[in-house]
Amino acid sequence: MASDRRIYLDYNATSPLRPEVADVVARALELPGNASSVHAEGRAARAEIEKARDKVARLVGAKAKNVIFTSGGTEASNMVLSPSLRRLGESGPSRLLVGATEHPCVLNGHRFPVEAVEIVPVDADGTIDLAWLKSRLELVGEERILVSVQLANNETGVLQPVAEIARLVHERGGLVHTDAVQAAGKLAIDMAQLGIDVLTLSAHKIGGPKGIGAVVLASDQLEIADRLIRGGGQEKGYRAGTENVAAIAGFGAAAEIALATMAEEAARVEALRDEAEAHLRRIAPDAVIVSAEAQRLPNTFAFAIRGLKAETALIAFDLAGVALSSGSACSSGKVKRSHVLDAMGVEPALAEGVLRVSLGWKTAKEDVIRFAEACEKVVGTLYKRKANAA
Repeated sequence: MASDRRIYLDYNATSPLRPEVADVVARALELPGNASSVHAEGRAARAEIEKARDKVARLVGAKAKNVIFTSGGTEASNMVLSPSLRRLGESGPSRLLVGATEHPCVLNGHRFPVEAVEIVPVDADGTIDLAWLKSRLELVGEERILVSVQLANNETGVLQPVAEIARLVHERGGLVHTDAVQAAGKLAIDMAQLGIDVLTLSAHKIGGPKGIGAVVLASDQLEIADRLIRGGGQEKGYRAGTENVAAIAGFGAAAEIALATMAEEAARVEALRDEAEAHLRRIAPDAVIVSAEAQRLPNTFAFAIRGLKAETALIAFDLAGVALSSGSACSSGKVKRSHVLDAMGVEPALAEGVLRVSLGWKTAKEDVIRFAEACEKVVGTLYKRKANAA
């Protein structure tokens, strides 16, 4: 008999809050002090922030002093993608190059003039065209360039060759930002090994609270001169406003858990992901797994079945008790055409039916079985409709 328990397979949109993190947040909410105050209560709040800063830094192989807390990944990207991001003593970049499959917070949230922005194409798997990028960088001359490429795509899970990109960009004196929101906690990240200058993070993708993120600079020899939120001197002057102590503490707790469990969890979730894909192929042999041959996050796969529209499928899965998402995340509640799939050259008829499955810390084998059962219902209805139309 089928369980009435709902199955949540939309971790790339947001992860359920870990109970251990919820406990940390609840305790921090009871702290009465402002972290900028010098009395004991203020110092206690400040201590929570600094402990969290160290934990977030450890997650990405950075130094705590170079972590700047923000309200989330979107604000973090808006902050750093600015002509004022620079090495001390140097001028900032005058041109921005962004990957074609970047998150909207990068594509639409930067602070460069439209004429100073170029899109870096991707191949059919969604991987950055390194030959194009290298050719473009050879034309740089004296112009300083900032390149922004995500570590992992939120829709397809495709991983980008960020270390190679950083090497090419630095050879020309440029700077590199990577949106690591989807990769953090799922892959081992070391900023020094990647060779990047700055990355951005979000807590709610790793079992932390919503509404808290971070900018992480590679060193204190980098600065963002034009501050996005001005006022007091919080976050070393980079981000004004009284700190959200509870959310920051929760971010730190989530980062600590993610780092401690990463290797084991990645293997576990990848096995479940592969099992879900196998069920899908058995039920729908004509299903297309997007970027199946590319390196992907261990928890993510996107698929389409010809003739099945994403909006219809999402409703059908939802009624069957399974939460998925369409190929593109959407703020309006409607299924939109995916710019990621367009950039990859996926034919429109197929792109309109792409669904994303993303697993996480609560996902169990029983959830994969329920996904397969829902697939059989949804696909069975589609095949029956096709047969009747034939």
